[in-house]
Parts: sequence; structure tokens; C-alpha cells
Amino acid sequence: MTESRYAAQPWLAQLSDAQKGPISPAGSLVHALRRAVAEAPDGDFLAYFDGRLTYREVDELTDSVAGHLAARGLERGDRVAVLLQNSPHFVLAVLGAWKAGAVVVPVNPMYKSGEVAHVLRDGEVAALICSDRAWESYLRETAADSPVRIVLTGCELDFQTRDDTRVLTFERLPQAADADDLAAVARAGHKAPEDGDPDPAAIALISYTSGTSGTPKGATNTHGNIMYNAERQRTGLGLPERPVYFALAPLFHITGMVCQFGACLNSAGTLVLAYRFEAGVVLDAFAEHRPHYTVGPSTAFMALAAHPSVTRDHFSSFRVISSGGAPLPPALVEKFRAGFGPYIRNGYGLTECTAPCASVPPGLEAPVDPVSGTLAVGLPGPDTVVRIVDDHGDEVPFGEQGEIVVSGPQVVPGYWRRPDATAETFPGAELRTGDIGFMDEQGWLYVVDRKKDMINASGFKVWPREVEDVLYTHPAVREAAVVGVPDGYRGETVKAYISLRPGAEADPDALAAHCKERLAAYKYPRQVEILPDLPKTASGKILRRELRSRTQGN
Repeated sequence: MTESRYAAQPWLAQLSDAQKGPISPAGSLVHALRRAVAEAPDGDFLAYFDGRLTYREVDELTDSVAGHLAARGLERGDRVAVLLQNSPHFVLAVLGAWKAGAVVVPVNPMYKSGEVAHVLRDGEVAALICSDRAWESYLRETAADSPVRIVLTGCELDFQTRDDTRVLTFERLPQAADADDLAAVARAGHKAPEDGDPDPAAIALISYTSGTSGTPKGATNTHGNIMYNAERQRTGLGLPERPVYFALAPLFHITGMVCQFGACLNSAGTLVLAYRFEAGVVLDAFAEHRPHYTVGPSTAFMALAAHPSVTRDHFSSFRVISSGGAPLPPALVEKFRAGFGPYIRNGYGLTECTAPCASVPPGLEAPVDPVSGTLAVGLPGPDTVVRIVDDHGDEVPFGEQGEIVVSGPQVVPGYWRRPDATAETFPGAELRTGDIGFMDEQGWLYVVDRKKDMINASGFKVWPREVEDVLYTHPAVREAAVVGVPDGYRGETVKAYISLRPGAEADPDALAAHCKERLAAYKYPRQVEILPDLPKTASGKILRRELRSRTQGN
């Protein structure tokens, strides 16, 4: 058998000693918290508008959350769903659950009832931690038909007094009788279970992703997976001691969880939170906190660059800015550098490899493929092997396109209780990403397209069938097909093609609104086109590829 050309890791020649040196990530982020408390107990861990929480305070608050959960009957290995924006509540919930020996299930706060219900049932979630508004508006009813037996709610007005109405647009609600208050629980002084600290091989997260089948599956990120990437971030980015991270990416997303929360905690740094993305709020936070690092989708940098108040000084403190989750146009990189100074460093990863498996390291710039104009997503890390294979699983030469497959210490062991999907996606413990790309002879990785029909809207994955299923609940819809179409802002946006039932009437706006009421904001179709009939195979299967070609031909 011919030796693998990719196993020779040509990218190593371009990495610095610090970037490719051996590492020994220890324990979990709970252990990283304990180390940070020992090193800098009174150093700021969380900054939230005008509020601050030190490492000692977070350690005590999360001990209390863990003790409360254990007293309520939460057992080691139970699942705790966390449905919160970027606020201290998220950090307290996650660390408290881990100290109790539980598995965290991060949930997108934009999810609607049906989407959350699937996660709660599939993950057999025992406890739910969410905002008080979400509990009152729809989660109480959703959780009633699930295994959830413990509920904690929080108001994101806690832990600060500034009440910035650009994002904190809500009022505090009376505490629900059927839920405990997260902030009160954290301040109650409960003791964490003595045997709660997690093992590196234990599951830390069940991160739900649509994958390649359309049915949301839970990737089982272990504590070791997280610590590996968090340690590579700490040693490879060249940030100052006790760096300041700004949480631009949402913490519920694997990028925010690992590259912001995890990496910051592992560096005993300060994590700046601003609830959710609002360009003016973010720029004000940059000016106030002077962060050294952030990571987010290209759409966020587009919005920041377009804000009327933006100046070069807003970005003057940054040592590294990274982008991931959505395609990064080379023109944006150059426009941003010319206007504001920093070079945006591309990156590539998946939930199944616990965020990054390739990135543009400090000191280098990503090349642009002269044929396609595609910007390289980066170089794999020193313990990672990225290969490009054909449909038979055989390696293709450098420069040729094929499926990207990844192996390394950040790759998850599989999907939650889905042995068939695990066997298909992780043959031989190697991740078949479903993405099409190529690698040049220097080891630069380029992502060209997705193998299946997944749509990538502003870094969020959208599976067409999920949108189509919602469209089919409209009484006027006869046939529905959803595809991704190019979008200058989102990278891709969702377009639906519809044929109507005989005699039925519905306009495109009404059909889009029907989806908007039932799906997260990034999933509903921004474009709807009504056709007499949709193209089909002889067996009656709708041909998405013809609709995609139709869009590209317009």
C-alpha cells in the first residue's frame, strides 16, 4: 500500500516551534478553572457591560450551582440543556453542570419550540437552564413533554447595572414558581459534589448538528477534545499573559465554546461578553475592554466595518482576529486590513472536530487559489492529519478536489446514541466531513463546496428538508424544494421553490412568514419563487440540482 502523502504533514514546515511543539492538555476546563483560581484568584474572568466576576467568584458561584443541581437529584452523566445568550449565566450554567458531573447540551436560543423539543427528547435531558423570558414564552410548554425535571431560569440583567437598551431590551420577570432562579442558586453557597470533576475521556458536550442526513444528531465532544483545542489556542496564538478575549461568536456554538470560552479560561484570561451581536455595542466593548483576540463569522466583520462610528482605534488592541463558520471573501480581508489594520485569519472546523482543525497561524497569510479565487482556510495543526479522498476513499493528489477527512485528538468519538451514523461518518475514527476541498503541496487547505445539500447561512447550517417539512404544513403548498443561493452578506441564503395545490393561492411573502413563525431566524427562506411544477426524476424525486442551476443562471 502506498504511504499516505498527507500523513507526511507538509504543513509542519510552515509552523513555528510554539505552534507545532508537543502539548499536554490536562484534565478539563473545570481543572483549568481551579488552576486559574490558584494563579490569579482576584483577576477578572468575566466582564459583562459594567459588571465583573473574578476567578474566585466564578469558582464559588459554580460550586453552588453544582451543589444545587446535585441536591435536586441530578446524577453524574445526566444531561443539562443550556439555552442562553452570551452572558455570565451561560458560563455559570456550563461550569456548574460540569462540576456536578453532568453533560452539557448547548442549545441555540433562536430555536423554536419544535427544534428544542427534539433536542430535549433525543438527549434525554434532565435539567434545563434558560432565560426567564424563554421559559415563560414557550419553553415551559415544550419541556412539559420531555424528560426535563429540573429547571433554572436567569435574567440577563443580572451581573451588570448598565442596562444597555440596544441589546438588553427586556424587563425582569417575576420568578416562576416552577423554576429556580440561577443567580440566587449561584449565590446560595452550596457545596459542589466531591466526586463531580470530569474525566478527560468523559463527554463534555452533546452538540447538535444537522450533519449529512438532515436529522439533528448530537456530536459527543469530550473534555479531552475541548482541552486539546483550548491548549493549542493558548500555545499557538502568541497572545500576552492573561489575555482579553471578546466573545463575538455565540458561546452555544462550538467555535464560541472552545475558541473563546475554553481558550480564555485555559489562559486565565478575561472573557468579555455583550449578550448578543449588535455592531455598536461590540465596538463600544472593543474601546472599553481593549481585547487581544476574537473570532466570528465574516458577516460580523462586514457589519462592524459598515458601522458609521467605526474607527481604526477600535481594533488597535487586537493581536489576532480569526474568522470561521462562513466563507471569508479575500476582498473582505484586504478591505478590512486597509481600513482598520488587522489581518483576518481564516479557519476551518466542524462541531465533530470540536471547532478548528485548520487555521491561518500568526506570522503567515493565507494564499488565494489563482484558479477559483478561493481563500485558503488554513494549515492543519501538528497532531492533526487532513486528507483529501475520492468517492472510494482513496487519496487524491495535492491540488485535486475530493472530500475532506480529518483525524486527530479533537475529533469526537461519535454521535449520541447513533451507532449507524457514527460508523458512516467516523470510519476508523476518521471524520468524513462531507465538505469538498483540496490541499496544495505546502499543506494549505481550501474548502470548495459541500458534498451534500447543506446550506451555510452566516455560519449556521441549514438542512433543506427541515425547511421543506415546514413548508409542507402550509395548506396551499403542493411541492417544495429548498436550496442555498449566493448572498453577498450571509455567504449563502435560503431559497424555496414552491408549486401550489390546484385552486390554492399564496404569495411568496406569506409562505416566507409561515416558515419564519416556525423556524429559527437563519433558517426561514429569504427568497420564495412559485413555479407551476418542480423538476423531478422519473421516479418522482425533486431535482434540487436543477433548481440550483436555475438560480445560478439568473
